[in-house]
Amino acid sequence: MRQFLRYLRPVLVFLGGFTLLTGVIYPLLVTAVAQTIFPHQANGSLVEQDGVILGSELIGQPFDDPAYFWGRPSLTQPYPYNAAASAGSTLAPSNPALTERVTARIAALETAHPTNTRPIPVDLVTASASGLDPHISLAAAEYQIERVAEVRGVETAVVRQLVDEYTEGRTFGVLGEPRVNVLRLNLALDALAADS
Repeated sequence: MRQFLRYLRPVLVFLGGFTLLTGVIYPLLVTAVAQTIFPHQANGSLVEQDGVILGSELIGQPFDDPAYFWGRPSLTQPYPYNAAASAGSTLAPSNPALTERVTARIAALETAHPTNTRPIPVDLVTASASGLDPHISLAAAEYQIERVAEVRGVETAVVRQLVDEYTEGRTFGVLGEPRVNVLRLNLALDALAADS
C-alpha cells in the first residue's frame, strides 16, 4: 500500500498541476490577450447599430429582398446561416437534387432582375462548405448592382461606389480573392436611404 501511495502522489500532483495550467491559467491568459489586443474579434466580430446587434461580420444572413445584395446560399438546418449547425451540401455534381437547387436559385435571380442577361456568378447559386459565408465575390456583387440601384431608385454609380468601399482585399495581400461583406454593404445601403 505504501508503495502504491508513493507512486500515486506524484501522479495526482502532476494531474492537478496540468489541470490548473491547461484548464485554468492558459485559457484565462489567452482570453486576456485576445480581449486586450483583438476585442472586436474576440467578441464575435459583432455588427452593432444604435446599440442593437444586427449580426456578425463572420456569419452570413439571409437576404432575398431585391433591394438588397444577396449572399451565398446556405444549407444549414433548421434555418439558413445557423452558426450552431455549420454544414455544406454533400450532394455530388451528378445528383439531380443539386441540379434542382441550383436551377431554383438561378430562377430566383432571374425573376428578381429579368433584364440582366449576364452569366450568373457561381457563388450566387452554390452554397459554401460551411453554409455561413458572409462574403460574395466581386463578380457576384457586380451582377447585382443594377438590380439594387433600380429597386432603390438610385444611380448605379452610387451603388457601385458603395461596393468599392466595402470590398475587402486579399488576406495579408496574397491569400484568397477580393470579396464583399454582404451584411456591411446592405447596412450601408440602408444608411444611404436614411440620409436621402
